[in-house]
Amino acid sequence: MNRCPITYEVCGEERYSRRGLNLLSRGLTHLNDLPYTAQEQREEAVARTARMSIQGVQPKLSARLKVREGSLEVVDIGGRYILKPQSALYPEVPENEDLTMKLAATVGIETPSHGMIYSKDGTRTYFIRRFDRFGRKRKLPVEDLAQLSGATRDTKYTSSMEKASHILDFCTFPVLEKLKFFRLTLFCFLTGNEDMHLKNFSLITQNSKIELSPAYDLLNTTLILPNPQEETALPLNGKRRNLTRHDLVDYFALERLNLPSTAADDVLNAVQRGLGDWEEMIQASFLSDSARQAYLDLTNQRAVVLGLSS
Repeated sequence: MNRCPITYEVCGEERYSRRGLNLLSRGLTHLNDLPYTAQEQREEAVARTARMSIQGVQPKLSARLKVREGSLEVVDIGGRYILKPQSALYPEVPENEDLTMKLAATVGIETPSHGMIYSKDGTRTYFIRRFDRFGRKRKLPVEDLAQLSGATRDTKYTSSMEKASHILDFCTFPVLEKLKFFRLTLFCFLTGNEDMHLKNFSLITQNSKIELSPAYDLLNTTLILPNPQEETALPLNGKRRNLTRHDLVDYFALERLNLPSTAADDVLNAVQRGLGDWEEMIQASFLSDSARQAYLDLTNQRAVVLGLSS
């Protein structure tokens, strides 16, 4: 009995569920394996780096969907999807990112369409639709917080959550974006994401409005990195570890973001409601048994710290 790597639904003898294919395109009737092994994808990513517009530490490829052929085709330009194959250094990164992005959606965080596709060697590759593309060739203006604060790839960790939040004052509706920022900060703490540096937050301009972009690059890095020592990439209240509810809620949300207490409580309640679905989703994920248990244990521990456990 197969489980769809896009939706986690049981799909019988099929490799993908109908709903999973529909998330890519309603006209898609089947989806072929990527014609590359994980190793070949990593090699392609290196070979195409100079010609492609996506960058980062993880190997990435640009792809476009060919509906009639039922395939994602790797391209240098014009891609609507980003592909991330298995890492040569760290285990289960695509499975980890896909699950974490799905968990984000349960607590009200906006995420692009995403999922996993099988490669020709049977490994799974993570895909995500680009949120900065629309129409045939139009691109929405997007700038990450490193660019907006004058930081570089080498200095993307030399800031703080407080400084990062000040950039949101340039948004069209700053309070709404600070609420999103608070929700995302809570989520990253709960899911062990200690790598949310300045380049992992972006502002997007669309419909004459400047706002936080949909979330991306969400991972439980605590599961991936050996001997993790921190809980956040950017210090909060002068701390990168041993964060408390006071740090995240009383200090950050209420004092520094200056959010109304009722609005902060609404976010906390939404996150708590979403937590109710996490165990089932984690258990249905494509992580190994040991990784699923470690992921669940961590989220339960962090929920206790935030006072959100039932």
